[in-house]
Amino acid sequence: MYSSVITGAVTGIESTLCLVEVDVSKGMPAFEMVGQLGNEVREARERVKVALKNAKVEIPAIHLTVSISPADLRKEGASYDLPIAVGILVGLGVIPKENVSDTLVIGELGLNGEIKPVKGVLPIVNCAKNSGLRRCIVPKENEKEGAFLCAAAEEKKIEVIGVSDVSEMIAYLKADEEKKPNIIPSAQYVSFHFEGGMEHLPDFSDINGQEAVKRAVEIAAAGFHHILMVGPPGSGKTMIAKRIPTILPDLSLEEGLEVSTIYSVAGMLENDSPIIAKRPFMGPHHTISGQALAGGGRIPKPGIISLAHRGVLFMDELPEFRRSTLEILRQPLEDKKIHIARTQGNFIYPADFMLVAAMNPCPCGYFPNRNKCTCSQSEIKRYLSKISGPILDRIDVTIETPKVDIKQLSATVKNESSADIRERVLAARKRQMKRYKDTKYHFNAELSGGDVNRFCPLGIREQELMEQIFTRMNLSARAYHKMIKVARTIADLEGAKEIGCEHLSEAACYRMSDSKYWN
Repeated sequence: MYSSVITGAVTGIESTLCLVEVDVSKGMPAFEMVGQLGNEVREARERVKVALKNAKVEIPAIHLTVSISPADLRKEGASYDLPIAVGILVGLGVIPKENVSDTLVIGELGLNGEIKPVKGVLPIVNCAKNSGLRRCIVPKENEKEGAFLCAAAEEKKIEVIGVSDVSEMIAYLKADEEKKPNIIPSAQYVSFHFEGGMEHLPDFSDINGQEAVKRAVEIAAAGFHHILMVGPPGSGKTMIAKRIPTILPDLSLEEGLEVSTIYSVAGMLENDSPIIAKRPFMGPHHTISGQALAGGGRIPKPGIISLAHRGVLFMDELPEFRRSTLEILRQPLEDKKIHIARTQGNFIYPADFMLVAAMNPCPCGYFPNRNKCTCSQSEIKRYLSKISGPILDRIDVTIETPKVDIKQLSATVKNESSADIRERVLAARKRQMKRYKDTKYHFNAELSGGDVNRFCPLGIREQELMEQIFTRMNLSARAYHKMIKVARTIADLEGAKEIGCEHLSEAACYRMSDSKYWN
């Protein structure tokens, strides 16, 4: 008897529907599997046979042939166990064939018949929803992850059923449609709002002094610009960086789904958090490998820069990273995505993040204070040369973080809180949303070179000033456009309709450190 069951596969972060076909026939007892299968999928034959036996399902001496199509797609992982088991059960007549139509099945089997969680449930359920399927059967631990799409769906509805073992799954699929238990998670599990998380995060009110740095960070957050902080040890660079998420706007529903899809594929969604509702903050150590940063592996998965998508990538002690590792950032900083090429195919991961970097001005950290700095000029040059010109050119804002004065540390003045700064950032973001309505852009930093003149026009005086700045600072075309985009963000923070000379002058100050240290 022939049967077929729909399942899903993940390639990169994209999902594809697959068809598990099972043929049950008389003949020499065998269990054949075809369809360009990885080792984990080939091992499914033993897991499926033992799991069904322990679920009190007797498999007679028959010839089983399993094909997973499309045949030209490499199948990896253990998520095909459950659809193979369902296909066999349908072929044996245990489950009615019509009960698995319009139903996607995914899950890994334990030898005792339990159904274990798998990666990538969110994009697979989303693909099933968009394909018009009616129901998804997933492991119980992945139930809330898939349930988010039940609540988020407006037009196309889909049921997500979580099952914990083979016996429960059989009972569900054998039941008549009107008698099936309603085990879809309630909407309380899929709340997406940013509820009360701010009070547990570090606040900008904890930072005394460094007003210029806080101003630069506010500008970077408002326009989603990349920022580099340069200063001696203990000047507050890391403290400030860790507080940036508290002044960023909440994720939108669309952005949350993008980020959650990446975390689902990476297997990093928690059982109690079926959706990522806060902007990610990733702070890799400087010993990280290029593959861990960019992603990849035998079975490719997202790296740190993709896990920071729509959030903050904080790289502390920037020159301590291997130069080859830093150069990986070139493409994602420009294209907002990263390409991974492997023998089984090409994978594209999103990487639209806000780079926040911090560094000392020299190996000992105290240059240009020659009373404390022990580094030679050649050591300083070698240290700074680890950051290449193309990487510096892609950073919008560079700010010095000087040593904090003792009077500032002991001051009892109430500092501005994250909530106060965030209010101004949100106001600037609203102006950007209005400006870029019906376009592909969301923030000023996203503007391509061709659209800078369209959305950031300069008056005659402003154009003359930019010509002087361009010549004196020896800017590249990219740096020129980035300066205008930063000026546009400064104008948005002030509520100005047009970019003024004062906005351009402040934006130019955020590139002065480049010439001080690297030229």
